[in-house]
Amino acid sequence: MAAARLWLAQDPDPDTRAELTALIEREDLAALRDRFGTKLEFGTAGLRGELGAGPNRMNRVTVMRAAAGLAKVLGPGKHVVIGYDARHKSDVFARDTAAVLTGAGLHASLLPCPLPTPILAFAVRHLGADAGVTVTASHNPPRDNGYKVYWGDGSQIVPPIDREISAAIDTVGRVDELPLRSPGTLTELGEGIIDDYLEAVTSLPLGDARDLKVAYTPLHGVGAATLTGAFLAAGFESPMAVEEQRDPDPDFPTVSFPNPEEPGAMDLAIALAAKEGAGLVLANDPDADRCAVGVPLPDGTCRMLTGDEVGGLLAEHVITHTTGDRMVATTIVSSTLLSKIAQRHGVRYGETLTGFKWIIKAGPGLVFGYEEAIGYSVGSDAGLPVRDKDGIGAALTVAAIAAAAKRAGRTLLDLLDDQARRYGLHATSQLSFRVADLSLIADAMSRLRACPPTVLGGRAVEHIDDLNKGEGDLPPTDGLRYRLSGNARVVVRPSGTEPKLKCYLEVVVPVTGEVSDAHTLAAHDLAALKADLSTSLSL
Repeated sequence: MAAARLWLAQDPDPDTRAELTALIEREDLAALRDRFGTKLEFGTAGLRGELGAGPNRMNRVTVMRAAAGLAKVLGPGKHVVIGYDARHKSDVFARDTAAVLTGAGLHASLLPCPLPTPILAFAVRHLGADAGVTVTASHNPPRDNGYKVYWGDGSQIVPPIDREISAAIDTVGRVDELPLRSPGTLTELGEGIIDDYLEAVTSLPLGDARDLKVAYTPLHGVGAATLTGAFLAAGFESPMAVEEQRDPDPDFPTVSFPNPEEPGAMDLAIALAAKEGAGLVLANDPDADRCAVGVPLPDGTCRMLTGDEVGGLLAEHVITHTTGDRMVATTIVSSTLLSKIAQRHGVRYGETLTGFKWIIKAGPGLVFGYEEAIGYSVGSDAGLPVRDKDGIGAALTVAAIAAAAKRAGRTLLDLLDDQARRYGLHATSQLSFRVADLSLIADAMSRLRACPPTVLGGRAVEHIDDLNKGEGDLPPTDGLRYRLSGNARVVVRPSGTEPKLKCYLEVVVPVTGEVSDAHTLAAHDLAALKADLSTSLSL
């Protein structure tokens, strides 16, 4: 109660003040304990959580404290670019950030409207800023929001910067005593920054095929205007957007979960593609840093590609359209296919921890990076225009690949079959367990370490890498990697952004006859792995 009253005294937001006042008046200790018994921890993903009052929620006080901590680490005179999406309170949190930073003697540049996260990442480097902030919860539920910090190289922060900011946040006092907005130190950017971004992504290697009809959904997020602008600037016809999901809506009314990987999220886009005879289905998540890809089938259904399948297609496209000493990179949970593509083409390969903050730092000459969670950064001989995942640039490049395939009388599925014949079919899948109690995840990881499985899916466990101890050049992380007989692999790790335990499965099947036969065998093997993992984890 004391903590709640202290918070109420400094909270500038009438909405959370009303929420907190009601809880105090009815002495709802359970609700207050949930909000004040712990706090959102600032980490390499910044902050992300449910909207509401208290330190364990996203709100104006939490955001102002984060901005004050960032200001202390950067110091006066530094330049920060600020972006935001269309979620509840995003614009308010962005302006609060600008007010706190400028009040602390920094210079802030505010993007002109709700925009895709890749534009913020691009703008940090393009404007020569020292850091960037974007207010977004990406594909989280409608009740959430978040706060992501970028450093001057245009990539997300990594340790020890996150710990320095977190420690600085802990020293911040009452937010109603912070100095706010110094005149002349805030720049409200115009539409020119969007034009600069579009020029950069349309300079990617896109070939010259343009005959393609695309069905598209931004899932009520901020991607539609920018993606449409990119397609038109590159010479494609405007994608057909799902009318019900085209405009930003923070309530995401047509989907149960605003993530293109979730069941049902793509239904409207698939139906639109069938109705209009589209040759490609594309989707962005709400902040448009990720891209989902589907290939419409003659029967009106759609084959959604996995992130690993799209990653393989994009990688080979980028490699064949760039020159010199290059690197491609992905993460420990992605398919091993990329390493074989790199070896075949004579380019360097990097493998990192999960997250684009690590992929971008894989090494010099990086022209392509991806993570299996449908995140991609596509580059050219000039390098990467965005040093983070970019759902707009990826969508544009996938469309170029699909248009070139169409001109040859083929589809993306034919290109995938070509890769399966060259490298073997690398079939991947996931098994995820969402929990209400995070201790269940810790308990499951402890059980696996104490009693490791010896057989999974009928395959012997030949080697176990405990990633908590560090592996090769990788920093320690909570995860286990099982190398199985018969060219298969399983990685188990807690999610870094959601209350989930995630299992990443891969089997590699040589293609000696029909590719469809290899798919059938791989599906059987993946199902067996899932069954054994479910038993081992007991979740």
